[in-house]
Amino acid sequence: MVSPERLPLGGITVVALEQAVAGPLATRHLADLGARVIKVERPGEGDFARHYDAAVHGLATHFVWLNRGKESLAVDLKSDRGIRIVRELISRSDVFLHNTAPGVVERIGLDAEALRAADPRLVVVNISGYGTSGPHKDRKAYDMLIQAESGMVAVTGTADTPTKSGVPNADIAAGLYAATSVLSALFRRERTGEGAVVDVSMFDAAVEWMGHPLYMQLYGGRQVPRMGLSHAAIAPYDAYPTTDGQILIGVQNDRGWRTLVADVFGSPELAGDPRFATNVERVRHRAECDAAVAEHTSRWSTSELDERLAAAGIPAAQVNGTAELVDHPQLRERDRWRSVGTEAGDIRGVLPPMTFRDVELPMGDVPALGEHNHRIFEELGMSEEDSPPPSASTPRRPR
Repeated sequence: MVSPERLPLGGITVVALEQAVAGPLATRHLADLGARVIKVERPGEGDFARHYDAAVHGLATHFVWLNRGKESLAVDLKSDRGIRIVRELISRSDVFLHNTAPGVVERIGLDAEALRAADPRLVVVNISGYGTSGPHKDRKAYDMLIQAESGMVAVTGTADTPTKSGVPNADIAAGLYAATSVLSALFRRERTGEGAVVDVSMFDAAVEWMGHPLYMQLYGGRQVPRMGLSHAAIAPYDAYPTTDGQILIGVQNDRGWRTLVADVFGSPELAGDPRFATNVERVRHRAECDAAVAEHTSRWSTSELDERLAAAGIPAAQVNGTAELVDHPQLRERDRWRSVGTEAGDIRGVLPPMTFRDVELPMGDVPALGEHNHRIFEELGMSEEDSPPPSASTPRRPR
Protein backbone atom coordinates (compact mmCIF):
# COMPACT_ATOMS: atom_id res chain seq x y z
CA MET A 1 0.00 0.00 0.00
CA VAL A 2 1.52 3.32 -1.09
CA SER A 3 1.29 6.11 1.47
CA PRO A 4 -0.93 9.01 0.29
CA GLU A 5 1.95 11.48 0.77
CA ARG A 6 3.86 9.83 -2.08
CA LEU A 7 0.97 10.05 -4.54
CA PRO A 8 0.54 13.22 -6.65
CA LEU A 9 -3.04 13.82 -5.47
CA GLY A 10 -2.80 12.24 -2.02
CA GLY A 11 -5.07 14.14 0.40
CA ILE A 12 -7.34 15.51 -2.34
CA THR A 13 -11.03 14.54 -2.19
CA VAL A 14 -13.29 14.62 -5.23
CA VAL A 15 -17.07 14.27 -5.21
CA ALA A 16 -18.42 13.16 -8.59
CA LEU A 17 -21.98 13.24 -9.83
CA GLU A 18 -21.20 11.35 -13.01
CA GLN A 19 -22.31 8.73 -15.47
CA ALA A 20 -21.35 7.09 -18.76
CA VAL A 21 -17.79 7.94 -19.94
CA ALA A 22 -16.58 11.56 -19.90
CA GLY A 23 -17.02 12.30 -16.18
CA PRO A 24 -16.00 8.84 -14.96
CA LEU A 25 -12.86 8.88 -17.13
CA ALA A 26 -11.79 12.23 -15.68
CA THR A 27 -12.24 11.10 -12.09
CA ARG A 28 -10.68 7.70 -12.69
CA HIS A 29 -7.49 9.46 -13.74
CA LEU A 30 -7.70 11.54 -10.56
CA ALA A 31 -8.19 8.36 -8.51
CA ASP A 32 -5.20 6.75 -10.25
CA LEU A 33 -3.16 9.79 -9.19
CA GLY A 34 -4.11 9.22 -5.57
CA ALA A 35 -7.22 11.35 -5.03
CA ARG A 36 -10.10 10.01 -3.02
CA VAL A 37 -13.05 9.94 -5.42
CA ILE A 38 -16.59 9.55 -4.05
CA LYS A 39 -19.00 8.61 -6.82
CA VAL A 40 -22.61 9.59 -6.11
CA GLU A 41 -25.08 7.14 -7.67
CA ARG A 42 -28.81 6.49 -7.82
CA PRO A 43 -29.97 3.84 -5.31
CA GLY A 44 -30.96 0.57 -6.94
CA GLU A 45 -29.67 1.54 -10.40
CA GLY A 46 -26.48 3.54 -10.18
CA ASP A 47 -24.51 4.84 -13.11
CA PHE A 48 -26.33 3.50 -16.18
CA ALA A 49 -22.97 2.34 -17.57
CA ARG A 50 -23.19 -0.43 -14.96
CA HIS A 51 -25.76 -2.07 -17.24
CA TYR A 52 -24.31 -1.65 -20.75
CA ASP A 53 -23.26 -5.31 -20.86
CA ALA A 54 -22.22 -8.14 -18.53
CA ALA A 55 -18.99 -9.32 -20.15
CA VAL A 56 -16.66 -9.00 -17.12
CA HIS A 57 -17.88 -11.82 -14.86
CA GLY A 58 -21.34 -10.27 -14.99
CA LEU A 59 -20.14 -6.66 -14.78
CA ALA A 60 -20.11 -4.08 -17.57
CA THR A 61 -16.93 -3.43 -19.55
CA HIS A 62 -17.34 0.36 -19.57
CA PHE A 63 -17.93 0.46 -15.83
CA VAL A 64 -14.91 -1.60 -14.77
CA TRP A 65 -12.70 0.40 -17.17
CA LEU A 66 -13.80 3.78 -15.84
CA ASN A 67 -14.52 3.38 -12.14
CA ARG A 68 -11.70 1.59 -10.35
CA GLY A 69 -10.31 3.22 -7.25
CA LYS A 70 -13.54 5.03 -6.36
CA GLU A 71 -16.02 4.84 -3.50
CA SER A 72 -19.71 4.46 -4.31
CA LEU A 73 -22.32 6.37 -2.34
CA ALA A 74 -25.94 5.57 -3.22
CA VAL A 75 -28.28 8.40 -2.23
CA ASP A 76 -31.54 9.71 -3.63
CA LEU A 77 -31.01 13.20 -5.04
CA LYS A 78 -34.74 13.56 -5.58
CA SER A 79 -35.07 13.92 -1.80
CA ASP A 80 -34.05 16.88 0.36
CA ARG A 81 -32.14 14.51 2.63
CA GLY A 82 -30.07 13.16 -0.25
CA ILE A 83 -29.19 16.64 -1.44
CA ARG A 84 -28.17 17.68 2.09
CA ILE A 85 -25.89 14.63 2.32
CA VAL A 86 -24.13 15.41 -0.92
CA ARG A 87 -23.84 19.11 -0.09
CA GLU A 88 -22.19 18.21 3.22
CA LEU A 89 -19.79 15.88 1.41
CA ILE A 90 -18.86 18.59 -1.08
CA SER A 91 -18.24 21.04 1.77
CA ARG A 92 -15.50 18.69 3.00
CA SER A 93 -13.99 18.14 -0.43
CA ASP A 94 -11.61 19.87 -2.82
CA VAL A 95 -13.33 19.16 -6.12
CA PHE A 96 -16.90 18.68 -7.34
CA LEU A 97 -17.18 17.31 -10.86
CA HIS A 98 -20.35 16.42 -12.74
CA ASN A 99 -21.52 15.51 -16.22
CA THR A 100 -25.23 15.54 -15.58
CA ALA A 101 -27.86 16.70 -18.07
CA PRO A 102 -28.27 20.48 -18.55
CA GLY A 103 -29.99 22.15 -15.62
CA VAL A 104 -29.83 19.22 -13.17
CA VAL A 105 -27.31 20.63 -10.65
CA GLU A 106 -28.99 24.05 -10.73
CA ARG A 107 -32.37 22.44 -10.05
CA ILE A 108 -31.12 20.63 -6.94
CA GLY A 109 -29.04 23.52 -5.57
CA LEU A 110 -25.62 22.08 -6.39
CA ASP A 111 -24.68 24.70 -8.98
CA ALA A 112 -21.18 26.14 -8.93
CA GLU A 113 -22.21 29.59 -7.74
CA ALA A 114 -24.03 28.27 -4.69
CA LEU A 115 -21.29 25.83 -3.75
CA ARG A 116 -18.42 28.30 -4.15
CA ALA A 117 -20.30 30.96 -2.23
CA ALA A 118 -20.03 28.57 0.72
CA ASP A 119 -16.45 27.52 -0.06
CA PRO A 120 -14.37 29.77 -2.35
CA ARG A 121 -11.54 27.19 -2.39
CA LEU A 122 -13.74 24.59 -4.09
CA VAL A 123 -12.92 23.55 -7.67
CA VAL A 124 -16.07 22.86 -9.69
CA VAL A 125 -15.88 21.20 -13.10
CA ASN A 126 -18.97 21.03 -15.30
CA ILE A 127 -18.79 18.64 -18.26
CA SER A 128 -21.52 19.24 -20.80
CA GLY A 129 -22.31 18.33 -24.37
CA TYR A 130 -22.22 21.75 -25.99
CA GLY A 131 -21.31 24.23 -23.26
CA THR A 132 -23.36 26.59 -21.11
CA SER A 133 -24.58 28.90 -23.90
CA GLY A 134 -25.39 28.83 -27.58
CA PRO A 135 -28.26 27.28 -29.56
CA HIS A 136 -27.24 23.67 -28.74
CA LYS A 137 -26.68 24.08 -25.00
CA ASP A 138 -29.80 22.10 -23.98
CA ARG A 139 -29.42 19.27 -26.48
CA LYS A 140 -28.67 15.71 -25.50
CA ALA A 141 -25.08 14.82 -26.30
CA TYR A 142 -23.74 11.32 -26.72
CA ASP A 143 -20.32 10.52 -28.13
CA MET A 144 -21.66 9.49 -31.54
CA LEU A 145 -23.72 12.68 -31.83
CA ILE A 146 -20.75 14.86 -30.95
CA GLN A 147 -18.49 13.01 -33.39
CA ALA A 148 -21.04 13.75 -36.09
CA GLU A 149 -21.71 17.38 -35.11
CA SER A 150 -17.99 18.22 -34.80
CA GLY A 151 -17.07 16.85 -38.22
CA MET A 152 -15.13 13.85 -36.92
CA VAL A 153 -17.39 11.43 -38.77
CA ALA A 154 -16.97 13.42 -41.99
CA VAL A 155 -13.22 12.79 -42.06
CA THR A 156 -13.24 9.23 -40.68
CA GLY A 157 -13.85 6.09 -42.72
CA THR A 158 -13.47 5.38 -46.41
CA ALA A 159 -14.39 7.43 -49.46
CA ASP A 160 -17.71 5.59 -49.66
CA THR A 161 -18.55 5.20 -45.97
CA PRO A 162 -18.24 7.75 -43.16
CA THR A 163 -17.92 6.20 -39.72
CA LYS A 164 -17.39 7.11 -36.11
CA SER A 165 -14.28 6.05 -34.26
CA GLY A 166 -14.37 2.59 -32.68
CA VAL A 167 -13.62 4.18 -29.31
CA PRO A 168 -15.55 7.14 -27.83
CA ASN A 169 -13.21 9.93 -28.92
CA ALA A 170 -15.42 12.85 -27.90
CA ASP A 171 -16.06 11.39 -24.46
CA ILE A 172 -12.38 10.61 -23.92
CA ALA A 173 -11.28 14.05 -25.10
CA ALA A 174 -13.68 15.78 -22.72
CA GLY A 175 -12.64 13.53 -19.84
CA LEU A 176 -8.96 14.24 -20.38
CA TYR A 177 -9.49 18.02 -20.57
CA ALA A 178 -11.62 17.85 -17.42
CA ALA A 179 -8.90 15.96 -15.53
CA THR A 180 -6.27 18.44 -16.76
CA SER A 181 -8.43 21.35 -15.65
CA VAL A 182 -8.70 19.91 -12.13
CA LEU A 183 -4.92 19.61 -11.86
CA SER A 184 -4.45 23.17 -13.18
CA ALA A 185 -7.06 24.62 -10.83
CA LEU A 186 -5.58 22.85 -7.80
CA PHE A 187 -2.11 24.09 -8.72
CA ARG A 188 -3.40 27.66 -9.03
CA ARG A 189 -5.23 27.31 -5.71
CA GLU A 190 -1.90 26.55 -4.03
CA ARG A 191 -0.67 29.98 -5.13
CA THR A 192 -3.83 32.07 -4.74
CA GLY A 193 -6.04 30.23 -2.26
CA GLU A 194 -8.93 30.50 -4.72
CA GLY A 195 -10.81 27.62 -6.30
CA ALA A 196 -12.32 27.74 -9.76
CA VAL A 197 -15.28 26.96 -11.96
CA VAL A 198 -14.34 25.20 -15.19
CA ASP A 199 -16.69 24.31 -18.04
CA VAL A 200 -15.60 21.51 -20.40
CA SER A 201 -17.73 20.88 -23.47
CA MET A 202 -17.56 17.58 -25.36
CA PHE A 203 -18.16 19.54 -28.56
CA ASP A 204 -15.30 21.96 -27.83
CA ALA A 205 -13.01 19.04 -27.00
CA ALA A 206 -13.87 17.27 -30.25
CA VAL A 207 -13.40 20.46 -32.28
CA GLU A 208 -9.93 20.84 -30.74
CA TRP A 209 -9.05 17.35 -31.98
CA MET A 210 -10.16 18.41 -35.47
CA GLY A 211 -7.15 20.74 -35.79
CA HIS A 212 -5.66 19.54 -39.10
CA PRO A 213 -8.99 19.16 -40.98
CA LEU A 214 -10.27 22.43 -39.52
CA TYR A 215 -7.28 24.43 -40.72
CA MET A 216 -7.40 22.73 -44.10
CA GLN A 217 -10.98 23.95 -44.45
CA LEU A 218 -10.20 27.44 -43.16
CA TYR A 219 -7.16 28.06 -45.31
CA GLY A 220 -7.19 25.36 -47.98
CA GLY A 221 -10.86 25.78 -48.78
CA ARG A 222 -11.57 22.06 -48.83
CA GLN A 223 -12.57 19.19 -46.59
CA VAL A 224 -9.92 16.57 -45.87
CA PRO A 225 -11.17 13.43 -47.66
CA ARG A 226 -11.98 10.19 -45.87
CA MET A 227 -9.12 7.85 -46.70
CA GLY A 228 -9.39 4.87 -44.36
CA LEU A 229 -5.90 4.06 -43.10
CA SER A 230 -4.29 6.38 -45.64
CA HIS A 231 -3.35 10.04 -45.17
CA ALA A 232 -4.43 12.98 -47.29
CA ALA A 233 -1.04 14.71 -47.15
CA ILE A 234 1.49 11.85 -46.97
CA ALA A 235 2.46 8.89 -49.20
CA PRO A 236 3.15 6.06 -48.80
CA TYR A 237 0.90 5.91 -45.75
CA ASP A 238 -1.47 2.94 -45.67
CA ALA A 239 -1.84 -0.78 -44.99
CA TYR A 240 0.00 -2.92 -47.54
CA PRO A 241 -0.32 -6.65 -48.26
CA THR A 242 2.07 -9.31 -46.95
CA THR A 243 2.10 -13.05 -47.61
CA ASP A 244 -0.06 -13.66 -44.55
CA GLY A 245 -1.90 -10.38 -43.94
CA GLN A 246 -1.01 -6.72 -44.03
CA ILE A 247 1.27 -4.14 -42.44
CA LEU A 248 0.91 -0.40 -42.03
CA ILE A 249 3.75 1.77 -43.34
CA GLY A 250 3.94 5.55 -42.91
CA VAL A 251 6.89 7.30 -44.59
CA GLN A 252 6.81 10.98 -43.64
CA ASN A 253 9.85 12.38 -45.46
CA ASP A 254 11.92 11.85 -48.59
CA ARG A 255 14.90 10.41 -46.72
CA GLY A 256 12.62 7.73 -45.28
CA TRP A 257 11.36 6.92 -48.79
CA ARG A 258 14.89 6.42 -50.06
CA THR A 259 15.70 4.14 -47.12
CA LEU A 260 12.51 2.13 -47.65
CA VAL A 261 13.02 1.42 -51.33
CA ALA A 262 16.81 1.02 -51.29
CA ASP A 263 17.56 -0.69 -47.96
CA VAL A 264 14.35 -2.60 -47.28
CA PHE A 265 13.02 -3.33 -50.77
CA GLY A 266 16.38 -3.49 -52.56
CA SER A 267 15.03 -1.29 -55.38
CA PRO A 268 17.09 1.92 -55.34
CA GLU A 269 15.77 2.87 -58.78
CA LEU A 270 12.46 3.81 -57.14
CA ALA A 271 14.25 6.54 -55.16
CA GLY A 272 15.16 8.32 -58.38
CA ASP A 273 11.82 7.86 -60.10
CA PRO A 274 10.53 11.42 -60.65
CA ARG A 275 7.00 10.31 -59.74
CA PHE A 276 8.20 9.38 -56.24
CA ALA A 277 11.21 11.62 -55.55
CA THR A 278 9.34 13.96 -53.17
CA ASN A 279 6.33 13.61 -50.94
CA VAL A 280 4.43 16.10 -53.09
CA GLU A 281 5.00 13.91 -56.14
CA ARG A 282 4.21 10.70 -54.26
CA VAL A 283 0.87 12.15 -53.13
CA ARG A 284 0.19 13.32 -56.70
CA HIS A 285 0.93 9.79 -57.97
CA ARG A 286 -0.50 7.98 -54.93
CA ALA A 287 -1.97 5.04 -56.85
CA GLU A 288 1.32 4.25 -58.61
CA CYS A 289 3.28 4.74 -55.38
CA ASP A 290 0.98 2.43 -53.40
CA ALA A 291 1.15 -0.19 -56.15
CA ALA A 292 4.96 -0.12 -56.14
CA VAL A 293 5.08 -0.49 -52.36
CA ALA A 294 2.50 -3.29 -52.35
CA GLU A 295 4.47 -5.21 -54.99
CA HIS A 296 7.43 -5.35 -52.61
CA THR A 297 5.64 -5.84 -49.27
CA SER A 298 3.86 -8.92 -50.64
CA ARG A 299 7.23 -10.72 -50.78
CA TRP A 300 7.46 -11.16 -46.98
CA SER A 301 5.36 -12.36 -44.10
CA THR A 302 4.07 -9.69 -41.76
CA SER A 303 6.52 -10.52 -38.95
CA GLU A 304 9.50 -10.71 -41.31
CA LEU A 305 8.70 -7.37 -42.91
CA ASP A 306 7.97 -5.80 -39.53
CA GLU A 307 11.49 -6.71 -38.38
CA ARG A 308 13.11 -5.42 -41.58
CA LEU A 309 11.27 -2.12 -41.37
CA ALA A 310 12.11 -1.68 -37.67
CA ALA A 311 15.78 -2.41 -38.33
CA ALA A 312 15.82 0.26 -41.06
CA GLY A 313 14.03 2.81 -38.86
CA ILE A 314 10.94 2.95 -41.08
CA PRO A 315 7.70 3.80 -39.21
CA ALA A 316 5.51 0.71 -39.41
CA ALA A 317 3.01 -1.27 -37.36
CA GLN A 318 1.18 -4.55 -37.48
CA VAL A 319 -2.58 -4.12 -37.82
CA ASN A 320 -3.57 -5.87 -34.62
CA GLY A 321 -6.97 -6.97 -33.46
CA THR A 322 -7.97 -6.79 -29.81
CA ALA A 323 -6.88 -10.41 -29.25
CA GLU A 324 -3.36 -9.47 -30.31
CA LEU A 325 -3.50 -6.38 -28.10
CA VAL A 326 -4.35 -8.45 -25.02
CA ASP A 327 -1.20 -10.52 -25.59
CA HIS A 328 0.98 -7.68 -26.90
CA PRO A 329 4.65 -8.21 -25.98
CA GLN A 330 5.08 -4.51 -25.21
CA LEU A 331 2.50 -4.80 -22.43
CA ARG A 332 3.75 -8.18 -21.24
CA GLU A 333 7.47 -7.46 -21.14
CA ARG A 334 6.98 -4.04 -19.50
CA ASP A 335 4.80 -5.66 -16.82
CA ARG A 336 1.83 -3.38 -17.50
CA TRP A 337 -0.90 -5.74 -16.24
CA ARG A 338 -2.19 -5.67 -12.67
CA SER A 339 -5.01 -7.25 -10.69
CA VAL A 340 -8.06 -5.10 -9.91
CA GLY A 341 -10.70 -6.13 -7.38
CA THR A 342 -14.42 -6.17 -8.17
CA GLU A 343 -17.52 -7.52 -6.48
CA ALA A 344 -17.33 -10.47 -8.91
CA GLY A 345 -13.68 -11.25 -8.15
CA ASP A 346 -10.34 -10.03 -9.43
CA ILE A 347 -9.92 -8.94 -13.03
CA ARG A 348 -6.97 -7.75 -15.11
CA GLY A 349 -6.32 -4.08 -15.77
CA VAL A 350 -3.60 -2.06 -17.48
CA LEU A 351 -1.55 0.37 -15.43
CA PRO A 352 -2.32 4.09 -15.94
CA PRO A 353 -0.46 5.74 -18.83
CA MET A 354 1.16 8.22 -16.40
CA THR A 355 4.21 6.31 -15.17
CA PHE A 356 6.00 7.85 -12.20
CA ARG A 357 9.47 6.40 -11.74
CA ASP A 358 9.47 6.72 -7.96
CA VAL A 359 6.01 5.34 -7.18
CA GLU A 360 3.51 3.03 -8.85
CA LEU A 361 0.09 4.62 -9.11
CA PRO A 362 -2.65 2.65 -7.32
CA MET A 363 -5.30 0.66 -9.13
CA GLY A 364 -8.07 0.45 -6.57
CA ASP A 365 -11.14 -1.76 -6.60
CA VAL A 366 -14.20 -1.21 -8.77
CA PRO A 367 -16.96 -0.37 -6.28
CA ALA A 368 -20.26 -2.16 -5.92
CA LEU A 369 -23.25 0.17 -5.91
CA GLY A 370 -23.51 1.84 -2.50
CA GLU A 371 -20.58 -0.18 -1.16
CA HIS A 372 -19.20 2.74 0.83
CA ASN A 373 -22.43 4.14 2.26
CA HIS A 374 -21.70 2.98 5.81
CA ARG A 375 -18.15 4.37 5.88
CA ILE A 376 -19.15 7.72 4.43
CA PHE A 377 -22.13 8.14 6.74
CA GLU A 378 -19.93 7.42 9.72
CA GLU A 379 -17.53 10.14 8.57
CA LEU A 380 -20.44 12.58 8.25
CA GLY A 381 -21.68 11.67 11.74
CA MET A 382 -24.96 10.35 10.37
CA SER A 383 -26.77 7.12 11.05
CA GLU A 384 -27.26 4.46 8.42
CA GLU A 385 -31.00 5.20 8.50
CA ASP A 386 -30.24 8.53 6.88
CA SER A 387 -29.38 6.70 3.68
CA PRO A 388 -31.24 4.29 1.46
CA PRO A 389 -29.67 0.84 1.64
CA PRO A 390 -27.12 -0.05 -1.02
CA SER A 391 -28.32 -2.40 -3.71
CA ALA A 392 -27.94 -6.11 -3.15
CA SER A 393 -24.76 -7.29 -4.76
CA THR A 394 -22.36 -10.15 -4.63
CA PRO A 395 -20.08 -9.76 -1.58
CA ARG A 396 -16.56 -8.81 -2.56
CA ARG A 397 -14.31 -11.81 -2.55
CA PRO A 398 -11.18 -11.56 -0.39
CA ARG A 399 -8.08 -10.67 -2.40
